[in-house]
Amino acid sequence: MFLWAGSKGAQGSGSERSRTIYQKIREYDILEKRRTVTALKAGEDRAILLGLSMILFSAMMYFVLGITMVRSYSDSVWTEESNCTVVNSSIVAEINCSYSCGSECRKSSRFPCLQVYVSLNFTGKVLRLSYNEEAHEAHPECFYIPKCRKDHTLMHSIVMNISERLKTHQQVLCYYDPSEQQDSVLLTRLYGRGAIISSLLWPTCTLVGGTLIIAMVKLTQYLSFLCEQISRIKRMGLYSLTGASHTRVCTRKFNGGIQDGV
Repeated sequence: MFLWAGSKGAQGSGSERSRTIYQKIREYDILEKRRTVTALKAGEDRAILLGLSMILFSAMMYFVLGITMVRSYSDSVWTEESNCTVVNSSIVAEINCSYSCGSECRKSSRFPCLQVYVSLNFTGKVLRLSYNEEAHEAHPECFYIPKCRKDHTLMHSIVMNISERLKTHQQVLCYYDPSEQQDSVLLTRLYGRGAIISSLLWPTCTLVGGTLIIAMVKLTQYLSFLCEQISRIKRMGLYSLTGASHTRVCTRKFNGGIQDGV
């Protein structure tokens, strides 16, 4: 009996010692895991914040472009493209304008009104030519509206150079209204299809990039959760097998000790 008790006490002290070492290792692993999880969590939060910022920035850009370029492009009635022949180009009047001479100072000047008529090759109608939508809205009778300056001679020289170029190039590309409700055509559109596509490209790339960042972070979190679940299941299975084998060993030693005592 004494031998059996002695072997049992030695076995108990050894198991307690191994259990203490195992607990220390386990606590160290848990501490290191918590540090790693905290660092990863901070990085994931920054990545999600970056993705949300990119999505918000792209939404603001869509809003700004929508109320400026896209709206102007959609409201424009000059949608069809054709060739036009310059019929007449002449200065018909002087238009008053004002320019800034300081923070609270404005003075008046004048610029020549260049009137251009073209023949639309598609229909043969003679229509008035405007430079773009802004020039048509400001002064429909004038082809081009130069920036108002103090030097009237300089503005007159600019308009005359434009008139000479139009006379030299008889055939020009123009935009007309297919519904024929407008009595004028445009030389260029303020915002064309190419400008709209190129302006919408960057916010679209920003939106896609932000969405991909958030999706990758969420996918990483999901995969980490799956790995943790699999590791937990493996640890539970290993613990069950280890406990069963330890029970069998203790049972054998217990039976052997009884036989020795007897």
